[in-house]
Amino acid sequence: MPLKLLLQLSWRNLWRHRRRNGIMVLAIALAVTGVMLMNTLMRGMAAEMREAVIDNLTGHIKVIHPGYMADPGIGRGFEPEQGWERALADVPVAGWAQRVRVPAVIMSERETRGVQLVGVDPAQETISFLGSLSVDGEALSGAEDRRIVVGATLAEQLETSVGRRLVIMTQGADGLNREAGYRIAGTYDADSNALEKVFVFTGAQTVARLLESPAVTEVSLRLESGDDIPLALAELGAVFEDLDVKAWQDLEPQVASMVLVADFGLYIMYFVIMGALVFGLVNALVTAVMERVRELGMLRALGMRPRSVVAQVVVESTLVMTAGVVVGLALAVVCYLPFSGGIDLSAFSETMQMMGVRNIFTPRLEVADMVIVFVLSLVLGVLASLYPARRAVKVTPLDAMRR
Repeated sequence: MPLKLLLQLSWRNLWRHRRRNGIMVLAIALAVTGVMLMNTLMRGMAAEMREAVIDNLTGHIKVIHPGYMADPGIGRGFEPEQGWERALADVPVAGWAQRVRVPAVIMSERETRGVQLVGVDPAQETISFLGSLSVDGEALSGAEDRRIVVGATLAEQLETSVGRRLVIMTQGADGLNREAGYRIAGTYDADSNALEKVFVFTGAQTVARLLESPAVTEVSLRLESGDDIPLALAELGAVFEDLDVKAWQDLEPQVASMVLVADFGLYIMYFVIMGALVFGLVNALVTAVMERVRELGMLRALGMRPRSVVAQVVVESTLVMTAGVVVGLALAVVCYLPFSGGIDLSAFSETMQMMGVRNIFTPRLEVADMVIVFVLSLVLGVLASLYPARRAVKVTPLDAMRR
């Protein structure tokens, strides 16, 4: 049977039962819309968690001493060779930063807290959250700045404020304790209270003098795209042969696992929801076949081959599924556009911070996901039509006459 004639017959058969097919199209459309909207939330959450980890002094890649993770301290520091960054000539790098990051104890007149003392060069920190912080008071002026910047939450816990002095105690390169007083230049307000409680920043050279060591504890790199991580790992591995060069997934495996789960969430939701709808589609097609026994028998008597009958049922199923998916994707885009600029979740800030999500949450609708949903829907439509098509083939002219 010519394809044009096959499409004409299938199209007319669908319009003969407008209500039933319309309900099926609507059900498929709502299911696809729900799946896509849920996927935009999951994609957005995964992206927020990934960006939060990269911003929080981790970067896409970090170079550290092999024993630093087990025993963080200046004793696990290293001195990068001059010009090491030339190895990244073929890698699109957004920036890099060398830091000294050691555990310390910070003391005010009233309270004491355990923190991470981080010596930085503010000019390099455009790659981290430190480069876009809102600071009450003054930010660090450079690597030689002898003042400190503490989190607003930590300042509240220590019952101190801008301009006051704090004492920091940590362990030097020789293993002996070092203690020094610093004036608070400013307090920063981060997206997460956990960051405000943990990180205390000062100039990198100030920390080097305190620890009596020119070493750094980490080199953090931010790339233009996460797709370039394998290339950057290979290039840096050749330069820092005696050090660990780790991607953010290795440094934060828990977050990496959550991002991976979110990536597969679309397929899980899709197959659960669309799997249920497939049974409805099969039922509708079987009903349509049983109602057209005489018609199919007459077509068989006129010479229509069994494979043409199968093709007609498959085409009808595919048309119904295609219409439902197209409408569903269009509805998903329409519903997504008002929230594409972000959703204000500041009323749930504490919960969002625990999940690593900012107060302004931005859903993400990706074209690749829409293509995947469309293709998978067509595949399911064809599979759903196989059983009704088999029932249609079994209709013989003699059975049709008896009906």
